[in-house]
Amino acid sequence: MPRKPHITRELVARLPKSDLHVHLDGSMRLGTLIELAKRKGVKLPSQSEAGLKELVFKRAYRSLPEYLKGFEYTVACLSDAEALERAAQELAEDCQAEGVCYLEVRFAPQLHVRRGFDLRAVMRSVCKGLRAAEKRYNRRREVRDGKTPAFRAGVIVCAMRFFNEHFSEHYRAYFEALPMTAPNRIFALASLELAKAAIAARETDGLPIVGFDLAGQERGFPAADHREAYALVHQHFLGKTVHAGEDYGPESIFQAITECHADRIGHGTWLFSTRRIQDPSITDRRAYVDNLIRYVGEHRITLEVCLTSNQQTIPEFRKDLSKHPFRHMHKARLSVTYCTDNRLVSNTTVTDEVMRAVEAFRLRPNELKNQLLHGFKRSFFPGDYLEKRLYVRQVIDCIDAIYGELKIPLT
Repeated sequence: MPRKPHITRELVARLPKSDLHVHLDGSMRLGTLIELAKRKGVKLPSQSEAGLKELVFKRAYRSLPEYLKGFEYTVACLSDAEALERAAQELAEDCQAEGVCYLEVRFAPQLHVRRGFDLRAVMRSVCKGLRAAEKRYNRRREVRDGKTPAFRAGVIVCAMRFFNEHFSEHYRAYFEALPMTAPNRIFALASLELAKAAIAARETDGLPIVGFDLAGQERGFPAADHREAYALVHQHFLGKTVHAGEDYGPESIFQAITECHADRIGHGTWLFSTRRIQDPSITDRRAYVDNLIRYVGEHRITLEVCLTSNQQTIPEFRKDLSKHPFRHMHKARLSVTYCTDNRLVSNTTVTDEVMRAVEAFRLRPNELKNQLLHGFKRSFFPGDYLEKRLYVRQVIDCIDAIYGELKIPLT
């Protein structure tokens, strides 16, 4: 009779988890999207959840453009304070329901700016929704008694590597005001303005803005263009993450670290790939990659791994997830954390992500524990250092208690 596996879905659901890489506009509830679309006059391909799952938010996608299609509808519906607040609160509640007790929500405020609704007001709306969910959850008896970790949440704002005048009113204003300026300079200026707004929102408004990110197409739009924005947030001690190595090779990760001071890397999928190096001046590709991996490991630069999202958008992994470079990250003992990327668009949860990793890479209980803890230890925690240490200690004790209760060996 086969031995019952130690790591089951029921166990993973009980364990305290984090999500450090989840996009607000990719993680709405379908019912909310339908309701807001009706109210705002946004035409959807279907008025039913089943229809939208069939036509837009699928389990599998044929291409990246098909994967991104759903964002047209979600961004259009998140156009005011009430909608953003509601989406943020519901995302937090959905995470709480599956045992995620630490959450960093990321989004691009620039896409939601309207006349009379500026960057800081946009951030304020999202933070208000997160705080409402946080307060409600933390009134639970098991949290007040210290038996389970409190729910904590922060916001990461995303600058964009590329945009045009059709992306939003905010971006259109840049092109109208700077008609003689090169596009890459406009991208840089927009990022710098976002950085200033994020710093003001945290330092003046007291909002839990914990990090700064750079998203969008890597190829042709290098992170180095945004070094001024990253230098500024670095000086103000905001957490720094960069989408890198998702659709470009190791040079993108190198630039995120050397030009943007990245503490974490969003995806980092192609960190180990010598064949994806594009720069002809790099003659010893193996040494280049090995040195980069060594630096990432020694400096505990955490990789925000999104298995389902990668499987849906990168053809090499669609049939066999075990081919995902997570296997190399795991073998090299790098700091990795499980993330959803987009709960709605990818039709996933953190529990799903963990189970996919467990099944594809045959993780042992102690390995799972360590990787779950990376998400807490490498978080951009919205509190002081001692508070974070105590919080992480509580998470460790909670995991150990659950393992002990179920007699799960740490092997």
